[in-house]
Amino acid sequence: MATIDDIPGLCNCTKLRRAARHITRFYDACLSESGVRVTQYSILGHLNHRGPKTMMELAELMTMDRATIGHNLRPLERDGLITIQVSEADRRARIVSITDEGLKRIELGRAGWNRAQVEFERQFGTEYAASMRQMMDEVAGLQL
Repeated sequence: MATIDDIPGLCNCTKLRRAARHITRFYDACLSESGVRVTQYSILGHLNHRGPKTMMELAELMTMDRATIGHNLRPLERDGLITIQVSEADRRARIVSITDEGLKRIELGRAGWNRAQVEFERQFGTEYAASMRQMMDEVAGLQL
């Protein structure tokens, strides 16, 4: 049982980040054959399902700041998986789009991602996993 002096044992942020690092390592290992990490795979997935987005829209979807999303987009652009173009509507905005090569990379990673999902849910439980995803969406929506 954690005591008030056990800050790491009580800290919500510490516990969330610890779990996130653990799961990230696992998903990255499962996706390794695709050549992208789970954060990059998620970005490609957002662009595939939601269409082109401004960098700011993508940052909001990923709960990242503009600098962090830019850092994550550079290797994807370098590898030809996305394009980043100046918006015609607002020259200050940059539009991020998935390329055909990016779509191929999603398919290349699908088996690894599926493996990660199945194994996580096998160990954690399907109902717990669904509940966790709902809870994490709620946490991400808090006005802190």
